[in-house]
Amino acid sequence: MPKKFIKRFLPDHQTIKKQRALRIFGSVLHEPNLWHLNRRSASGAFGIGLFFAFWPVPFQMWLSAGMAIPFRANLPLSVATVWITNPFTMPPIFYAAYKVGTTVLGTSPQHFEFQFSWQWVIESLTTIGPAFLVGCGICSVLAGLLGYFGLNWMWRFQVRRAWDRRRERRKQKGAQ
Repeated sequence: MPKKFIKRFLPDHQTIKKQRALRIFGSVLHEPNLWHLNRRSASGAFGIGLFFAFWPVPFQMWLSAGMAIPFRANLPLSVATVWITNPFTMPPIFYAAYKVGTTVLGTSPQHFEFQFSWQWVIESLTTIGPAFLVGCGICSVLAGLLGYFGLNWMWRFQVRRAWDRRRERRKQKGAQ
């Protein structure tokens, strides 16, 4: 079930290989294990994608793709999972990461208003930056681990359930 469900949403590997942004990886993209979908590659890709989804940088997909290659994780799933943080979900996710950071550092949350300017970003690095970055790091590691082990468990559960169903069908067929 997870394999069929995941494959439904993934683009064709030939389409991804033609992407200009991914040309920096060169011929490494032709490695067949990067496109194979099994329990190990899918759970690794999900963990890597969730890990980089919490990084507040503009090139999360490249980082995710770059880590999927040495870990032999499914490349399209790794890149697609990063999009959990998109322009609509980023504000609440990053605010939650900031709150985690303030809790861990033991500081009180500061009131701030977002402004779309470099001056605001530079000023924020000294005020809310430390708590935000610590929170992003903690959420990144936790989400990556939960994603990896969660998908791994779900995949095993579905396979076990399919085996049990098959065994029951064989018993019923043999009893007739």
